[in-house]
Amino acid sequence: MTTQSPTLVARDEGDHFHFLNHLFTAKVTGEQTNGTMSVMEFLAPRGFGPPLHRHDVEDELFYVIDGEVRFSCDGDEAAHGSGAVVWLPRGRAHQFQILSETARVLQVTTPAQFERFVAALGRPAPEPVLPEPEDIDPSHVADVCARFGIEVLGPPPAPLDAPTPTA
Repeated sequence: MTTQSPTLVARDEGDHFHFLNHLFTAKVTGEQTNGTMSVMEFLAPRGFGPPLHRHDVEDELFYVIDGEVRFSCDGDEAAHGSGAVVWLPRGRAHQFQILSETARVLQVTTPAQFERFVAALGRPAPEPVLPEPEDIDPSHVADVCARFGIEVLGPPPAPLDAPTPTA
């Protein structure tokens, strides 16, 4: 049996990546857990959502730290705010979309590999801030997804209307 060391990571610590126009931070990696899980935190702007997809390798658990996110999986759909937990088992078609101005979400995947996927598709970010929006090449995304056992099944969610001004 391999002895593991504890991992203690502060709020803005970890390896940061600009990934599909949002910020991902690796908090606990597969290397630190002997491949059992990855823990990532992401910060995403209003309207962000990945394409409809399915993971063949890992299960995903999301904990909404701050903001509001609409999740859909196999026809079940619900919007959840801070404190919500959503578990999406492997093999199920799913997607999500940020409904608030921004959302901060903790994502746990098991087994580990998701941080390697983020590193392969994203680019290192020196600071934990949202990137400037860039065009995304859907065919490149699909190619990288396929390398990690993630099948793209459809487009990202439709854009949200502009936020309603408050008085």
